[in-house]
Amino acid sequence: MVNSNANALGIIFPNSYDALVPDLVDARLMASIPFASRYRLVDFIISSLANNGIDNISLVVRQNYHSLMDHLGSGREWDLVRKSGGLNIIPPYSDKNVSVYNGRIEALANILPFLKNQKEKYVILSDANLAVNFDFKAFINAHTESGADVTIAYQAAPIPEGLLTAPAVSNVLYYTLDLDDSRVKNIYINSKEAGIQNFGMNIYIMDRELLIDQISTAFVRGFRFFERDILTPQLNKLNIQGYKYDGYVARITDTKSYFDENMKLLDDVNLDALFSPNPIYTKIRDDNPTRYINGASAKNIMAADGCVIEGDVENSILFRGVKICKGAKVSNCVLMQDTVVEAGAELEYVITDKDVTISAGKELKGDKDFPVYIPKRKTV
Repeated sequence: MVNSNANALGIIFPNSYDALVPDLVDARLMASIPFASRYRLVDFIISSLANNGIDNISLVVRQNYHSLMDHLGSGREWDLVRKSGGLNIIPPYSDKNVSVYNGRIEALANILPFLKNQKEKYVILSDANLAVNFDFKAFINAHTESGADVTIAYQAAPIPEGLLTAPAVSNVLYYTLDLDDSRVKNIYINSKEAGIQNFGMNIYIMDRELLIDQISTAFVRGFRFFERDILTPQLNKLNIQGYKYDGYVARITDTKSYFDENMKLLDDVNLDALFSPNPIYTKIRDDNPTRYINGASAKNIMAADGCVIEGDVENSILFRGVKICKGAKVSNCVLMQDTVVEAGAELEYVITDKDVTISAGKELKGDKDFPVYIPKRKTV
């Protein structure tokens, strides 16, 4: 792991886009959704920051953050145990001046005293609905070399279906960029344009003092959204640059995209693209290697440690401690931690949350466009 200080601190917003996956965030937030057999979504952003020498990272949580606290602990797995800086989780009621925020401006306004006391020159802002192995050093270098006030990371990609069809009442905003060379000339909010767009990744970098000034001004005016209320009205005043990211990105925008992005990792090309060149760290659970009992059949699967496979499983993602009993058949499924599929059960296109039991002889079949979801701790 790279330990050199990159002169930047990271601020992550773990609850962003919770409204897009209501089933998966019933007792957790977007950042702590299990992903890729043994990880949580937040692992990717935190690991990317830590791998690039950013060791002062704060997560500004809104609700349902207990599972996140349990997962991150002191930050030891990411080498973020520090006397100064390190990993910092900021709950909404940590002191009398902090309230539950309704937008990024309110969230940042609540931590202005913290920001004023930091020493780093730059602040990196990010959501946690992306699985990405991001090169933050290159991002910082591009920002400093361009002389920008703000730099926005984007990818050339179509707008995901989950965002296009999101209910208006969900209050979810996403952004596409109109660029002149690399300078942002316009920011479009919730565009419905088809085809490849300069699609914002909600990863930003700017000078810490500038951020403090902008948030202080916007908050007293009752503004809520960083992009809509601060950046867009000042495109002619601020030098806002776009930074094109060409690496692998898995973006969670609804339950179907969660299923699809997991299944894509069964392709070694996608798996290698996400997990290289730098490692992704996560909470360690000491367990036995996966055991394949005589008579079991496994084809094209990703299985974490602690699994026991006695039946047939193919084209599936198995998290830690999953058990497939003798005679059970599992195909095209995502089974989270400690799921048990009892003897003779058959699953196809199913997502099970943690600690789910599928009773003997049961048959559950979804569709690739509509996978069946079983909530946490349920017995079917």
